[in-house]
Amino acid sequence: MHNKKTELLNEVATYYAGKLAEHGDTPRGVDWNGEESQTIRFDQLCKIIDPEKASFSLNDLGCGYGALLGYIRGKYPACTYLGVDVAREMISTAERRYFTVSEARFIISAEPDRLADYGVASGIFNVRLGRTDVEWFDYLQATLDVLDRTSNLGFAFNCLTSYSDEDKKRDYLYYADPCQLFDLCKRRYSRQVALLHDYGLYEFTVLVRKV
Repeated sequence: MHNKKTELLNEVATYYAGKLAEHGDTPRGVDWNGEESQTIRFDQLCKIIDPEKASFSLNDLGCGYGALLGYIRGKYPACTYLGVDVAREMISTAERRYFTVSEARFIISAEPDRLADYGVASGIFNVRLGRTDVEWFDYLQATLDVLDRTSNLGFAFNCLTSYSDEDKKRDYLYYADPCQLFDLCKRRYSRQVALLHDYGLYEFTVLVRKV
């Protein structure tokens, strides 16, 4: 199982390194359509954060070039941030981009190396390449376990939705069943779970609050 996961993560790292080389540190460099949709996505994910908290720690799993850090710093300047990504090229780019930000750190890994108040994963469940639905869902569940284990107050993640128009779907992408994941999170992680599926993109966001 460990070797399979390593192979899977290496495939993903290679894919995103190629996107970064092609498009640079832009939304397209992490396989998003553009900045507007990226901001909408971050708005949803950051609903996990208690607006009353002046300072908090956040782990960004699959951080890419660190776009979420730029968004977070504009709203929560006291946040201490850890960016985690399996693609070495992404981490190198993020470190160059944010080398002056003392509250931020980046590591090449599939898991955070610390416990934080919040964990966020944006887009890491979308590109399954040649993996089967069963293989990819196993990886997805194992990654949600990581988010749960490394966050104190809660975590948030997004997925492409199985409710997408059939003619828009692509074979190499994974379209998750939002009801299945809502149920999984309610049963496995917390009674306080929100499913956001009303923000105009072909995806959904799940918020898991632990307190």
